[in-house]
Amino acid sequence: MAHELLIDGGKTAMFYVDEVPWHGLGTPLSSPPTSAEAIRAARLDWAVAKVPLCVATDTGVHELPGRFALLRADRIGQPDCHAFGVAGGDYTPLQNADAFAFFDPLVQAGNLRYETAGALRHGQRVWILARLTAGDVEVAEGDIVQRYLLLSNSHDGHSSVQVKFTPVRVVCQNTLTLALSQGQIIRVRHDADLTKGLEDARKLLGLVEREYDDLEAMFRRLVASELKRERALQYFAEVFPTAGSADADRRALENRRWAWHFYERGRGNDLPKVKSTLWAAYNGVTELIDHCKPGGLGADCTWTRLQSVWFGNGAAVKARALRLAQRAAGIAVS
Repeated sequence: MAHELLIDGGKTAMFYVDEVPWHGLGTPLSSPPTSAEAIRAARLDWAVAKVPLCVATDTGVHELPGRFALLRADRIGQPDCHAFGVAGGDYTPLQNADAFAFFDPLVQAGNLRYETAGALRHGQRVWILARLTAGDVEVAEGDIVQRYLLLSNSHDGHSSVQVKFTPVRVVCQNTLTLALSQGQIIRVRHDADLTKGLEDARKLLGLVEREYDDLEAMFRRLVASELKRERALQYFAEVFPTAGSADADRRALENRRWAWHFYERGRGNDLPKVKSTLWAAYNGVTELIDHCKPGGLGADCTWTRLQSVWFGNGAAVKARALRLAQRAAGIAVS
């Protein structure tokens, strides 16, 4: 499985601060950058263009009314020009510079610091990850969760801009994807009101500290909920249900087995206040999704899972695992 990070001019389109991610890929920076520095370091200082979509027929080349291809402007006409997607006339591309600047007021105020940014799939999806400076969450003694905000923007013609809370459990670097139904995500549409939408979203970021306080309380409820063997097995069966086909059922049973392995032996799950709790069970799932099964899975055991972990099926599984853990702990789930 290729790492899916954009390669631009022979270099990986990503920067990072402090720890080296993705097995050394990307440009290291010694201090948190501004958004302008982040764009340059992540090699994302390019624009997206809307180009009329055409079709070739026996009578010539004809424009398709109201249909546009989304292309990287500086690659138009080049062999490495890839179409990000197709959009209608009311679609307004959110340029990388504008997306990254979304966090600048909070960075300048000292509330956030940029830590990594990059692009996937020829630049179709870009992201920036910023850490809140207000302090970390100690779920149990020795078990720290850091507070992050993830902004992602897709140039595919239909996805919205997303800002979501993405806590990271330090002991194992698991990303604790949250259930989208709980409102812990901000979406902004690409349309004529895009600027206004971003202004409204920026105001909503004022709720971040309060939301993270709620998350801290919820995580502590999970770590305070002891889990007997039978209930743990039932939990993993609910997270990975069988689907009625031989292949799907085999995968579900294998995932349950490995989730149980990480529940018992995962990094941080042997801490005295964590062992045999709902928190350990939930993190058994997140460690399985974010990392690899013992014995190795080749290239698939690296951070190449980023697309799935943050945006795809892996994120959906982790969100389901959290909802089920909340219900098991008696926490109301909307």
